[in-house]
Amino acid sequence: MTVADVIGIAINISMFLIVLGFGFNATFDNVTYLFRRPRLFVRAIVAMNIVMLGLVIGALMVFNLPPPIRIALVALALSPVPPIFPSNRVKAGGRVRYTLGLLAGAGVAAVVLAPLGIELLGRSFGVAMHMPVSRVASIIVMSVLLPLLVGIAIRYFAPTFAERAARPVSLFATILLIVAVLPVLVIATKTILALAGTGALACLILFSVVGVAVGHLLGGPEPGDRTILALATGSRHPGIAIALTNINFPEQKAVMAVVFYHLLIGSIVSIPYLSWRRRTRADAPDSAGTPGNPA
Repeated sequence: MTVADVIGIAINISMFLIVLGFGFNATFDNVTYLFRRPRLFVRAIVAMNIVMLGLVIGALMVFNLPPPIRIALVALALSPVPPIFPSNRVKAGGRVRYTLGLLAGAGVAAVVLAPLGIELLGRSFGVAMHMPVSRVASIIVMSVLLPLLVGIAIRYFAPTFAERAARPVSLFATILLIVAVLPVLVIATKTILALAGTGALACLILFSVVGVAVGHLLGGPEPGDRTILALATGSRHPGIAIALTNINFPEQKAVMAVVFYHLLIGSIVSIPYLSWRRRTRADAPDSAGTPGNPA
């Protein structure tokens, strides 16, 4: 087993545990929330996977970007919410049920949308591309659905244990993720610097900035939900994006570096947005904390 294998296992374990921690504080009603709100569900999918994909394709037709950037942007636009996404919910003031509903709903939708999207794009541009449904499904199940459901089950049968374990599990998982990802980012820095003159960083910043704006505009009437969708639209699941790339463009090793830096840049871009949303809530508290609109 190589060092890269160990790092990959550590990242997968950390993401599983992070989502498990969310499950300790969740219910089945939370996870299925958007499935029972089709209008909100459709708005989210339109923002994340239709509008953003359309904007990415338009940009690629206008600008002559290097292959790693082109592939990474398309793969990210087809990917769902990252497993670490709900950690931003506390900062954003969004509702737990919408946040976890979006995590689960976007993941399930990606099982269909990612393979379909890559197939249609391949036919449109005359390039043989595909993404097995089973591959997407396995990633979504292991990184999102399984840990959520296990956490919910533990909360149901052992609520006291779940309440006590949620924070330490989440803290351990976060530390493990940072320790595992740091070497990847250090190694990826050389690749990113090599692409710096090609507009790589500018493209990643624009993807996150435009994603935040699109999600905010299409997030619906609930202010907290708009904030959550903005964060989700500006940041995507690295596992799906990397798998899509490895299957169709295995020779493009630089794409992995671009995808991981997207997570870092997305987190940085979200800081001023979250600050603005906190100030907005302080001036006019949204309904996420008011009676009749439980989190």
